Amino acid sequence: MRTRSPAHAAFGNAIREIRKRHGISQAALAEECSLDRTYISGIERGQRNPSLTNILKIAAALSTRLSDLFARAEGLQDAERQPQ
Repeated sequence: MRTRSPAHAAFGNAIREIRKRHGISQAALAEECSLDRTYISGIERGQRNPSLTNILKIAAALSTRLSDLFARAEGLQDAERQPQ
């Protein structure tokens, strides 16, 4: 399955960065959110379009404010747009 969009990829990368910074696995995050590990994996790869309910669960499990999560995703997306 391909990435849905650059925004989905950036959002997934933001979650991955924060998850790794907290030193937890996809499985541990999934368990904390009551979600499947493959669903978390799909979000991190930009293949899934998570609902607001699931975004709230993920942010809470990562002890991260929604605004910080979205700001990180925007920063990653902006970095992708920069000419190299």
